[in-house]
Amino acid sequence: MFSIILNFTLSGALFVVAILTFKKVSTPNEVVFASLPFLFALHQFTQGFVWLGMYGLIGPRPLELAEGIFVFYAQGLLQFLIPLSLWLIEPAGTRRKLIGVLMVIGGILTAYTLYGLAEEPTSVYVKNHILVYVNEWTDKIWVGFLYVLTTCGALLLSRSIAIQLFGLLNFLFLVLVYVFIPYGLTSVWCLYAAAISVLLYFYFVERRIAFLQVLKKKEVDFNSKLEKELNTLKHRYPNLREKWQRRFSVDR
Repeated sequence: MFSIILNFTLSGALFVVAILTFKKVSTPNEVVFASLPFLFALHQFTQGFVWLGMYGLIGPRPLELAEGIFVFYAQGLLQFLIPLSLWLIEPAGTRRKLIGVLMVIGGILTAYTLYGLAEEPTSVYVKNHILVYVNEWTDKIWVGFLYVLTTCGALLLSRSIAIQLFGLLNFLFLVLVYVFIPYGLTSVWCLYAAAISVLLYFYFVERRIAFLQVLKKKEVDFNSKLEKELNTLKHRYPNLREKWQRRFSVDR
């Protein structure tokens, strides 16, 4: 029962983080990356229902649906979604090009895994109080390698320290899970990634500060140009308004 409480509690906390993160979005390109805490919240909410099914608290059909949603997101979408979201916000340069390459690889891998997940049924069971997801189509070393490359690799290529830290912590924890509890890789790693996605909020705070500073500088420059032009016009055409008013009053 602890796992059910943990998943639903984490989901609720991440919904709050997601709302705060969305409020810090400054440009449309940031929306996809800013949606990650929200998607992780939904993901953990879904896994809560998988646990309910494991305890027999919901029927087989809802369990199958929750299990399918969880696996489709964890194994089928993240390897494309993460590099895509980073490619959209990364400034032009070598890093963005490399992330773009990973995005293409992730897109191909996503097509492959989604097809396999749709064709090959996924089984789930509990081992040592950990959910184990098994799908023969995706349970291949080369699939796992490309998955880590496209997700953690893209995060580590970012210019942002907060995003790099998020990627590094994910990679280090992934190695630990793979060494000690490889059977729980999907469920445990996703739980951890969801928990530390809070770091993304601080990235958006940092980015929002930079965005507002740029706006402020542009406003100061604009006001300076406006003031200069106004003074020039006043110098060139002194008392123009009064002259026109006198002229029209005489004509009347």
